[in-house]
Amino acid sequence: MQLEGKRALVTGGSGDIGSAIARALAAAGARVAISYAGFVEGARRTVAALDAAKATGAFAIQLDQRDPDGIERARDETLERHGGLDILVNNAAWNIGIPFPDLETLDPETWNRVLETNLRGPYLLARAFAPGLAAGGGGHIVNIASTAGLAPGGSSIAYACSKAGFIHLTRCLAVALAPSVQVNCIAPGLVEGTRMAARLPGEAARRARDQAVLGRVGDAEDIARQTVAFCTTGSVTGQVIAVDGGMPGAMR
Repeated sequence: MQLEGKRALVTGGSGDIGSAIARALAAAGARVAISYAGFVEGARRTVAALDAAKATGAFAIQLDQRDPDGIERARDETLERHGGLDILVNNAAWNIGIPFPDLETLDPETWNRVLETNLRGPYLLARAFAPGLAAGGGGHIVNIASTAGLAPGGSSIAYACSKAGFIHLTRCLAVALAPSVQVNCIAPGLVEGTRMAARLPGEAARRARDQAVLGRVGDAEDIARQTVAFCTTGSVTGQVIAVDGGMPGAMR
């Protein structure tokens, strides 16, 4: 098994994409913990699926990653229960559907919540776990961004800007944490059937479906497989790959 003995944390593991990533890492041999903010039932389902697959030592941690103290507590609990960490998947995010022209609705409070969750939180998590990831001599961080960070689109201007910053954070961390930790990024497009996709304005979702050259949009299982691939490389860092069905705007 490719990741036998590796220890992983997947943030937002209560959601559809996070759950798929957690299951794929476990199937590759990793011991997997997940975090969740408020979706308790989703977290329970993910841990139950890992237990059913006979994954070793699966557990869930409640974490609002807008809270710096909460991140420190989550780090301590993860390291205590896992005995260390080899893989951090920054998947947790928050979005709200606000059409781009509706600047009045995108108020400072909403902007701050999106940026604190989607950009500051992943940075603070990487910062908190960096010493442990480096200590293993072959750590991996995989950031789950969005094609909205590559071209204007997505659920709101705040979301698009948070993901653009997240993509550049990937590159900056790849430089900062080399050579001990590889940092890469996956940029999903629309992923049908997910809670995040349900918050997209209808026009944005329709446009994504129409533009996908494969005639289908992103798939959670493909995102999960790409995460495992990044976690098994030895010479790839600072890279971003779109999983979106081939949307021309992300082909750059």
